[in-house]
Amino acid sequence: MARPDPQRPASRSPRGIETVEPIGKRVLIRKDDDKKQTKAGIHLPDKIEIPTLTGRVVAISAQVERDADYPLEKYDRVLFNPKHAIPVDFEGDNRLFVIPVEDVVAVFRRDLAE
Repeated sequence: MARPDPQRPASRSPRGIETVEPIGKRVLIRKDDDKKQTKAGIHLPDKIEIPTLTGRVVAISAQVERDADYPLEKYDRVLFNPKHAIPVDFEGDNRLFVIPVEDVVAVFRRDLAE
């Protein structure tokens, strides 16, 4: 009988889909692209970008999901403070960040009542 590799968890298949699940009071956010154009329509050179502090919630930790004080849902567009953001080297574009839920400062909502 072959011995299990200590570097590989025994319960995971090497062909399974890898996901990122935040732990504690954290959320996983995909940061929106930085702006290359001002609101007035002026295109900026490649080296200059307007930093974007908005993104979409990709995953929510179980602790945040159970807490009614944090009305966040998957795919919500949020405004966040990037000071404590931890980049996740999961995809080539490096736009995923694990962020403490306290650093999510606003959720964009549409008023559907008319």
